Amino acid sequence: MGAYLSVSVRRTASWPACIAATRDVMERHAWFPVAAALAAICIVAPASAVQAETLSGAIAKAYRSNPDLGQQRAAVRVTDENIPRQKSGYRPKVNATADIGLQATENSSSAGSSSSFNVPRGLGLTVTQTLWNGNRVENGVRSAESSTFGAREQLRNTEQGVLQDTVTFYMNVLRDMALLSLRRNNIEVLTEQVRQTRDRFAVGDVTRTDVAQAEARLAQSQSDGFVAQSNLQTSMASYRQVVGSEPKRLEPVKPYERGLPKSLEAAIAVSQAQHPSIQALLHGVDAAQLNVKVIEGELYPTVGVTGALNKRWDVGGVSGTSSVSASLVGQLSVPLYEGGEVYARARQAKETLSQQRLAADLQRDKVRSAVVSAWGVYFSSAQVIRSALAQVAAAEIALNGVREEAKVGQRTTLDVLNALRMC
Repeated sequence: MGAYLSVSVRRTASWPACIAATRDVMERHAWFPVAAALAAICIVAPASAVQAETLSGAIAKAYRSNPDLGQQRAAVRVTDENIPRQKSGYRPKVNATADIGLQATENSSSAGSSSSFNVPRGLGLTVTQTLWNGNRVENGVRSAESSTFGAREQLRNTEQGVLQDTVTFYMNVLRDMALLSLRRNNIEVLTEQVRQTRDRFAVGDVTRTDVAQAEARLAQSQSDGFVAQSNLQTSMASYRQVVGSEPKRLEPVKPYERGLPKSLEAAIAVSQAQHPSIQALLHGVDAAQLNVKVIEGELYPTVGVTGALNKRWDVGGVSGTSSVSASLVGQLSVPLYEGGEVYARARQAKETLSQQRLAADLQRDKVRSAVVSAWGVYFSSAQVIRSALAQVAAAEIALNGVREEAKVGQRTTLDVLNALRMC
């Protein structure tokens, strides 16, 4: 831990840069709940002048190519089509028909026999228009629009999740790269410590116990190095899963605080009013309420009108004849008894509405809890980082003092190793 912090001082700027990962997310969504926890990650890699990957570039890649976003966009397009489907109830339905056949007739009598052959055929056009059906069409359109708005809010929620994952894995890769570099540096330092301890043992300055202690600490450091390498590979795999490309030459992020709310109360207010998961459920409440009205509309009469136009040739088997007919018929359909099926579906829809309202209330509580937690983590991280930097500075001074004291025999090898561990 000590050597880790010692290295981090040389590889980072001032402590505000340590919370920069959160800032890019806050730029889009100031209230975003969990992102503030990233402020505690303060290790950044050196920027590369050639084809370096920035956090903004990683976010842009994820926004374009992330499969979660792609499938959610497709789901929104699927839901969008429900609106024109429902609006079709306002429009007439037009059907055209055509028929043709062959007809042969043979008559015989005492006066003689006769035969005829003709081709009866006809064309027809039917137009049906619903005038009123218990406002089912109107309520169906409004329900479809609410469902579409809810799907769009779900897309926003997915977008924010992907952006948060991008920032998280971006910083995780930087952190694990720094940790791996640290572990390798520790191995080099402890290897030199073992060599010096063995030399001092050879001249009788220290005991075999000192050598064993140094070798044990080196073995532990090597084990930590393997763990750090494994963690880096895991973080790189997670980064590639979200962003779509391997992390290469990641640049450090810059501080950003303009998007943050002024107070915890303001953050809670923004989250309750704008969080997409809450908005999606509220649109779901609207859709469920309208669905109740659609089902109840089935109990009302339906009024419509049907117009038909037909023309036929060779009517009645007489060649050369034709006829034209037209009709306009009004229709009234009154449901009298459906066996209770409509009432049962109406009760189901009302229970679904109650469930949706409770889900929205539950989501409000979850979002509020997440905001309060993230707010506390975000603003405590700066103090934690400041204290850690002070600890590093003090530990480095102590380490140098212990090393000097060990040279003159006032400290043991174990004291030096413990000072390295605390540094």
